[in-house]
Amino acid sequence: MTTTTTAADWRGQAAEKKDELPGKAGIRLRARSRKLLGELVRPHRRELVFCTGMVLVQTAFNMAGPYLVAVGIDRGIPALRRGDWGPITAVFVGMVVSAVMAAGLRAVFLNKVGRIGQTMLLNLRRMVFSKFQALPLAFHENYTSGRVISRLTSDPDALNDLIDNGLDGLLDALLTVSAIGIMMSVLDLHLTLVVALAFPLMLLLMRWFSRHSAVAYRRTRETIAALIVHFVETCNGIRAVKAFRREPRNEEIFGQLNDDYRAANARAMNLLAVFIPGMKTIAAVTTASVVVYGGLRVMDGDMQVGVLVGFVLYLRRFFHPLEDIAMFYNSFQSGTAALEKLSGILEEANELPEPSEPKPLPSPVLGAVTFEGVRFAYPKRESDAASASGVEAEDVGTGGKVILPLLDLDVPAGQTVALVGATGAGKSTLARLLCRFYDPQDGAVRVDGVDVRDLSDADLRRAVVMVTQENFLFTGSVADNIAFGKPDATRDEVVAAARAIGAHDFITALPDGYDTDVKKRGGRLSAGQRQLVAFARAFIADPAVLVLDEATSSLDVPSERMVQRALRTILADRTALIIAHRLSTVEIADRVLVMEHGRVVEDGEPSALLAAGDGRFAGLHQAWRESLV
Repeated sequence: MTTTTTAADWRGQAAEKKDELPGKAGIRLRARSRKLLGELVRPHRRELVFCTGMVLVQTAFNMAGPYLVAVGIDRGIPALRRGDWGPITAVFVGMVVSAVMAAGLRAVFLNKVGRIGQTMLLNLRRMVFSKFQALPLAFHENYTSGRVISRLTSDPDALNDLIDNGLDGLLDALLTVSAIGIMMSVLDLHLTLVVALAFPLMLLLMRWFSRHSAVAYRRTRETIAALIVHFVETCNGIRAVKAFRREPRNEEIFGQLNDDYRAANARAMNLLAVFIPGMKTIAAVTTASVVVYGGLRVMDGDMQVGVLVGFVLYLRRFFHPLEDIAMFYNSFQSGTAALEKLSGILEEANELPEPSEPKPLPSPVLGAVTFEGVRFAYPKRESDAASASGVEAEDVGTGGKVILPLLDLDVPAGQTVALVGATGAGKSTLARLLCRFYDPQDGAVRVDGVDVRDLSDADLRRAVVMVTQENFLFTGSVADNIAFGKPDATRDEVVAAARAIGAHDFITALPDGYDTDVKKRGGRLSAGQRQLVAFARAFIADPAVLVLDEATSSLDVPSERMVQRALRTILADRTALIIAHRLSTVEIADRVLVMEHGRVVEDGEPSALLAAGDGRFAGLHQAWRESLV
């Protein structure tokens, strides 16, 4: 049966369903976001208090303008008609000083808040990046690269918009509205009561907007994440896309996701299109009511003209901050949705925590490896894939499938052991447990008698190194990629490692030798060359235990023979586990383990197992020889 990827599938990969739960889950989600925000703000509390003080003073200067206008009309102009320039001059100087001080304080405030905001975002990105690196392999195998990029780019960008365009406007708006309310009450309480009649309508409109915009902006975060996921996956698989003419289908999916993102943003804009005109309509009706009522009172002699003018000026300023609050909601809802996603990542449980009191390995590290009663099951998604590959797995209580039912194995220090068997037999799983990419459900994996769960991560990575078929090369020079195994290595050590595994000649033939940039994912090198660099990286790390997981499968025959010769030097005086389908690699092993369905079914020296003639290893070896004909 043929399966077709749809836009809904990509949306499902990008969405984090746990962030969409209502009720108690939603409460926990908001609490989690507030906790993260508190952690980011806490180092800047004093600076933020100082900024708040500046805004208070700035607001006071801003509030002086309409009041001085009222004074100038009611007192300055009559005094001027009598030839007294004093009151009107004082009003003019007061307005100039107020404007200059308010502008100066505003500039200082924006500069200060901007620096605080960027520092917070810097720390947030650092926290998220560190968390992603700290999370175990199982997390990254289920969390798509597109979602990772979304968490590190679009989500912080949403928070940046909130800080740049929202927080300072909100603080200024709240203080301004409060101050204007006080000043309007001082000028005339009756007109203030007229304005208060509009409050219920404004509150209802703001409540409606906040409720619906929360959903709308969360939706925009989800749709942009889905779009990024598809884009990244397409770029990562561009060779397969071109080879199988996948472009039309990918464009169709991208079009659907792009339209989802457009629709989500359109929904958010539609809410603003109702909210802002609604606020302006309420403001216009309220202002008209104040002018009519105040004008009648002026005509009756109950109010001075200056008071009415000043009140109307305050009223105009009163509604502008409310619109700023609306725009803050625009940024706030988008920023809140981003904060929810980021807080979810930062609170993601690490299923492989380092021990609180790590045990040291004996000195020197010998590299003896022991599996004691190990029982292991992958998470359900991965166990299903393993089962489809041929593993006869049994159910466990967690809902996964057992890959290693019960494994006992001793590998003495310095021994080279080859693991062979059909795909899905459990060979790579055994290697992953040794490297502690996963922990077994039962039993223990030990190095020199110490459970790997009791080792610090640094000690374990120094003692055990894995070289896989798809070893990753980072953008940079060949020397940098070799020194990845030992960051403080000298150039002489790098060259010595390359010579040991037979990579020196091809490296020196490159345009810039050891300084040649390997480009993205090592694309400048052939598959065999990339693997040789990976071997040099492992050699320079000098681990006590070396795991080779199909490490020679991408090499051509001449390169493989060269690596096999180098391996005899590399593997000397260290423990090695070699996982291979090419049985030519097994020739250098001291011992062969044949695995089936997560169990060791044959164990012995290669020559002895071949001499037996009727065993599983002999059958695999014969099949391999026939495949070469």
